[in-house]
Amino acid sequence: MASLASRLVPSLPRLSPAALTTGSRSPWRSLRTPSMRWWSVANLVSNAGTWMQLTVQNLLVLQVTGSAAMTGLSLAVQAGPGLLLGLLGGAAVDRWPRKRTAALSQAGLGLVALVTAGLVAFGALSVPALLILAAVTGVIATVDAPATALLGNDLVPTRDVPSAIALGSAVHSVGRLAGTALAGVAMVAFGPAAAFAANGLSFAFVSSVIPFLKLIDKSGEQGAAPVPAAKPEGFDGTAREGLRFFMRRPRLVALAAITGLGAVFGRNYALTLAVLVTGPLAAGAGAFGTVSTALAVGGIAGALLAGVLQRPSVRMVAAMAGIGAVLQIAAGLTPTLALLIALVIPMAVVESVSDTAGTTVLQTDPPPHMRGRVLGVWRSLSTGWGLIGPPAIGLLMELVGARAALVIGGLVIATAAGAGLLVHSRRTAPAAAPAVSLTKAPAPLAAAA
Repeated sequence: MASLASRLVPSLPRLSPAALTTGSRSPWRSLRTPSMRWWSVANLVSNAGTWMQLTVQNLLVLQVTGSAAMTGLSLAVQAGPGLLLGLLGGAAVDRWPRKRTAALSQAGLGLVALVTAGLVAFGALSVPALLILAAVTGVIATVDAPATALLGNDLVPTRDVPSAIALGSAVHSVGRLAGTALAGVAMVAFGPAAAFAANGLSFAFVSSVIPFLKLIDKSGEQGAAPVPAAKPEGFDGTAREGLRFFMRRPRLVALAAITGLGAVFGRNYALTLAVLVTGPLAAGAGAFGTVSTALAVGGIAGALLAGVLQRPSVRMVAAMAGIGAVLQIAAGLTPTLALLIALVIPMAVVESVSDTAGTTVLQTDPPPHMRGRVLGVWRSLSTGWGLIGPPAIGLLMELVGARAALVIGGLVIATAAGAGLLVHSRRTAPAAAPAVSLTKAPAPLAAAA
């Protein structure tokens, strides 16, 4: 497996301490752009506010409704628009100016959070109002998610997109830790309404920063908007066109296939590892907290490692999926908690690198005028995986146990990844036979398979 990975994944250079803050392979290189620095600060504030709200939201819903089933329904209502309207949201992002779209969607999410805070503060949050607010949030998010993702892409040169995505992942992790901690303080000092109010203000902060961000063109020239590629004849700008483009793009279909398998069979660690720790390993909830911390540490480390990448590809995603699957199989067979903790850190690292590589492909492979719709298709798919994965792996654990479920899931992913890599190598072998000129320029990032 190590030799396979070394052939398929570009080797990472040894970096001196100085190279970690400067240079073309620094994980922080996207921060050289002033607008990206502001965007990262805004994202940190927004993520902290979001996790403040999420930390108290389920508890609040349970208190309001008195029903665990209704709590689950509220989550489904919020996720539903992503499944049903993701492609339409992506089409809107392709049609409308990026900065204006992102600013308005952030302001809309902030308004919903502030309205919720007011209803909670005055004791007026009813079940119908709760479901309506959840649905509105889900609808706005179908536009906000691709708009904000692509806005970050527009702030840096193409070669720095992996760094920007990895930085966003690290900011998300830090914001999660800060927001969770602040939620406890807000609950004790001010009550649950404070968490919603803080989240609303965080969205308002992001919305106020966006107008001052400066987009750059492909050459990295500050202040100029990216020049869109010419639209091929017959392209009409519709959502259906985006789905058609996605399905006719083999690398995007392959990315969806391997990512979908991983989402269903390999990434539900909050469920599978919880059952493994408290069941076969006979440890308590505190032990699972330690495992969760190890996953978080590995995720942050993986985000920093992924920031070094410059030409991620679907092939890299498949290789990372295969490596992660082998680690998952080992985790399923591990006899001790200590060994499991040692395994989950590299599992999280591999997952984070794979996520960054896949997201970079999604944001750079399609032509600029198609990227919103491609991300819209992806949002619909990922929402479907999120709804299918937990019950599917839960049923598998009921039937065969936690250990066997982890092993079976790992085997499914490893087999699919290995088969995909084998097919790809056979297809490219004839083209690789002729001698390659040492002076030939490398292929652009968007062309990496």
